[in-house]
Amino acid sequence: MFFKYRTQGFILKKEDRGEANQLFAIYTRDFGRIDVLGKAIRKISSKLRSGMEIFYLSEIEFIQGKIYKTLTDVFLIKKFQNLRKNLERLDIAYEVSEDLDNFVRGEEPDERIWQLLNEVFKKLNNLQFAICNLQLIYHYFFWNFVSTLGYKPELYFCTVCQKKLKPEKLYFSAKEGGIICPSCSKKIEDKIEIEPEVVKILRKILEKDWEILSRLKNIEEYLQSLETISENYSSLICRVAWQRGERRSDSFFELEEKNDNMNGYEEKKKF
Repeated sequence: MFFKYRTQGFILKKEDRGEANQLFAIYTRDFGRIDVLGKAIRKISSKLRSGMEIFYLSEIEFIQGKIYKTLTDVFLIKKFQNLRKNLERLDIAYEVSEDLDNFVRGEEPDERIWQLLNEVFKKLNNLQFAICNLQLIYHYFFWNFVSTLGYKPELYFCTVCQKKLKPEKLYFSAKEGGIICPSCSKKIEDKIEIEPEVVKILRKILEKDWEILSRLKNIEEYLQSLETISENYSSLICRVAWQRGERRSDSFFELEEKNDNMNGYEEKKKF
């Protein structure tokens, strides 16, 4: 006997499996990140395919087999059409998807991540945002996301000497976990010089003060610095997660479908 489960989820990735199946990566409200198999969903006659496109928000129903979760019903909630029609918006959505796939391991629901995803996708779907603000949306997601995972950077005090930071030339050190002052920077090899304005932007990002962020002038001047330290911090977190065994060790859907049983609900896999 199979129990049916229902939840809402963002469709983040999909991969063709066999002749007509697809395997979906979904971040759900009640189960966290899950992989769900859509049986025969690529067939034109499938009633499930209309609600399972990438970056859709859908209510899904699935059953848990011995290996796979199998999709049994879907109801489309939101398409985010504006996001899907614009390349820049799509690029950011894919970056968000990659971060979730890289850093979220196992089925562990987190209401904070769920609400952050909702907020970010609504912003990406909003046509009022200019290109520079679209790029800022990614950094808004990234820094709040990693902070939720326990990697919140120190932005008010030097991470080395613990003295309060002043509005002067400052440095970011991923290894030290945040901002370091000019004096302590002489002792640190792996560091990135950043403007005081970038620190202020990061503070507002972690305060989730989008009203102020959306009104910032000349934001494009600081996007490259934000990109550099975001990539630097992401790389460090990846290394730490690998060492702890927390990061997903399998690339997306590194599962090989071997055979179906007579129910059509169970799959075997190998690594």
